Amino acid sequence: MMGDGQRRRNGHFLGSLEKAMKLLESFDPDHPRMGLTELARKTGFDRSTVQRLTTTFHELGYLDKDPVTRRYSPSIRMSELANAYLWSDELVQTAMPRLIDLRQHLGETINFARLDGTDIVYTARLPSARTSYAAMIIGRRVPALNTSSGRVMLARRSPAERSTGVEEWPLRRFTPATMMDRGKIAELVESAAETGFSIAEDELQMNELAVAVAVGRGGGVNAAIHCSVSGTLWTRERLRSEVVPSLLDVANAIG
Repeated sequence: MMGDGQRRRNGHFLGSLEKAMKLLESFDPDHPRMGLTELARKTGFDRSTVQRLTTTFHELGYLDKDPVTRRYSPSIRMSELANAYLWSDELVQTAMPRLIDLRQHLGETINFARLDGTDIVYTARLPSARTSYAAMIIGRRVPALNTSSGRVMLARRSPAERSTGVEEWPLRRFTPATMMDRGKIAELVESAAETGFSIAEDELQMNELAVAVAVGRGGGVNAAIHCSVSGTLWTRERLRSEVVPSLLDVANAIG
């Protein structure tokens, strides 16, 4: 994506649309419903701008408004935008039948992740019986360096790109065990470059082991298959022997 400076120099760029999208993007799991004051604080817009934008989105059907609290929340129509993306992503369509077979074979949670800038975004999620609701929702965005999927995709890039990514990409703490040491993350990325897979433990939620392999060839890889298992029932050694070979087979089949 272009930076702010590049966008401003583009004569076709619409600043008003940028503001509208920033308002929609301000809704997240921690802020699913907000009033005008909260939206103004979170976006940095003045209250009158927020009121015009929310009124427009409400009338277009993209925001719901609680008649009692007068707080806004994304409407069901927003799901149509995600649906349009999934129909346009040919790689997801190609991968899905194999991901379903993999889920049935392993009996564990299978995710398909895309690299978007410095984050990963889950675009397909096939849960196990133990999966929490938060881990079932497509579209969840997580800093790539905090995930096995992000690290294994970064590992497919050149040494210089790997080094820059480890040094500059953002980190976010999710649990007490989330890896925040960039030196150790660099070791994990280099290990993934050698082995073709990456394992994370207790980093996004406690008692979870996750392993991922990249999909595609060359330095332009931006997808990964990810399997999450219970950290109380599985070990790293068992992941390597029982899960990694299956993930690699599916990744190679997808291409």
